[in-house]
Amino acid sequence: MLRYSKLLQREKTALLIIDIQERILPVINEIENVIQNTLKLINGFKILNIPIYYTEQYPKGLGPTVKRIKEALENINSIQKMTFSCCGAENLFDELKSKNISQVVVCGIESHVCVQQTVLDLIENNFQVVVSADAVSSRRKFDFDIALNRMRSNGAEITTTESILFELLNVCGTDEFKAISKIVK
Repeated sequence: MLRYSKLLQREKTALLIIDIQERILPVINEIENVIQNTLKLINGFKILNIPIYYTEQYPKGLGPTVKRIKEALENINSIQKMTFSCCGAENLFDELKSKNISQVVVCGIESHVCVQQTVLDLIENNFQVVVSADAVSSRRKFDFDIALNRMRSNGAEITTTESILFELLNVCGTDEFKAISKIVK
């Protein structure tokens, strides 16, 4: 029986968290949901031993990554950038390719700027992109909605945090399944 070829596979996947930084948080729509779902992704990816990357857009101006996320990331270093797209974030895309990553799960802010430009650039560079819709946001819901539609129409898969984690699990009944089940409750 064939399975859908674009289902996420652990050995080919990485998580990319984009610019969830202190100074922009107060104006972001439903930011607490974004933070909570990003933490679920981080914790799930750690359980599954899948690589995690995160960026900071001009931290001098926008401040550091929000403390709860930074703490969950432990000793992973941020990738600094001045471009809106993560394609300008040091050698991130090259590193993903060198590690044979072809599927990138994306979360972060803002949906219609840094997230969208990154997603489109990842697609252009032959990555399969999965956007966690409940872990991205913008200041205005309208911008968020338009961004999700644009990313979807250009080839991004749009789904949810829980869907992503269970897709990566693939089977139930394991210790990993039990740990991730606790995360999503």
